[in-house]
Amino acid sequence: MNKVVTFGEILLRLSTERHLRFPQAESYKATYGGGEFNVAVSLSNYGLSTEFVTRLPDNELGTCALREMRKLNVGCEHVAFGGERLGLYFLETGASTRASNVIYDRANSSMATIETGTIDWKQVLKGATWFHWSGITPALSESAARVCLEGIRAAHELGLTISTDLNYRSKLWKYGKQPKEVMPEMLQYSNIILGDIDTAYFMLGLDKVNPDYDNKDSLTTLYDKIYEICPELKTAVTTLRYSVSASHQRIGGILYDGNKIYNADVQDVTPVVDRVGSGDAFMGGLIFGLNEMPLNKQRALNFAVAACCLKHTISGDYNLITIPEIEKLIDGDFSGKVSR
Repeated sequence: MNKVVTFGEILLRLSTERHLRFPQAESYKATYGGGEFNVAVSLSNYGLSTEFVTRLPDNELGTCALREMRKLNVGCEHVAFGGERLGLYFLETGASTRASNVIYDRANSSMATIETGTIDWKQVLKGATWFHWSGITPALSESAARVCLEGIRAAHELGLTISTDLNYRSKLWKYGKQPKEVMPEMLQYSNIILGDIDTAYFMLGLDKVNPDYDNKDSLTTLYDKIYEICPELKTAVTTLRYSVSASHQRIGGILYDGNKIYNADVQDVTPVVDRVGSGDAFMGGLIFGLNEMPLNKQRALNFAVAACCLKHTISGDYNLITIPEIEKLIDGDFSGKVSR
């Protein structure tokens, strides 16, 4: 069986309820989330073997986070303990023309203070076929970036497929380095990269471009530049997101394998219940699709887009959607009728 290892930070998510603004909130709903963990949850939900690698504080909150991993059937055998605190994020959920707002409280968290040598990567990756990381982890701190690079290099040496979600978060890059100073060395090992072309160019230190996603001929030239800088790249994928409002999103996707552009039709998603984690749902769907249907890239892309669309209907970070539900949407059933 294919086994996917993901590396990142699990966070305690504190969200206002009923679309209240922060000044209105008298209580917060406590759940968990975090980009790479969300991906592992999706994959476990689809039946793949997963292992989530992170560092937790050795206190009650760390124990609660570990219990959450076990509850969701995500492997946690190699979780490290240390540091002083669990990272947090606060979410004010938007509606209609008011956007959602996220406030991070992750400084000096257990993951932000992780050091090289903490993780025995060869032991962690033993028997694995896939390693996934995102641009969120190297944004946390210089030491977190070094540990992530440790894992990437170990995965490359062992011949694992390496996937990356670029996940640029401007609110996180606060330790004195820009993505272009950190990400190029890490991305040179990636086989699959998910992200906007302009985000990839920004992180690779290239001049800004304004990609026209309707012009496939121009896209191949832009993607080829990323392939030139990232020698191990086999698949470049972009989520197409058109935000009509906080309550109405339009979602599609593009996949380029170095030879051919694949396109998934844009779908309307309205009303949006919770947009947070929808990109991770796309990534989880993509990894599953490329694992289970490697010769059908169009179907793999369609699976990722459908997973992303359906995540918008679920409260919380996780995409608790089944394969039959995704396949039903891929095959054109948007009715939402009650299953009896």
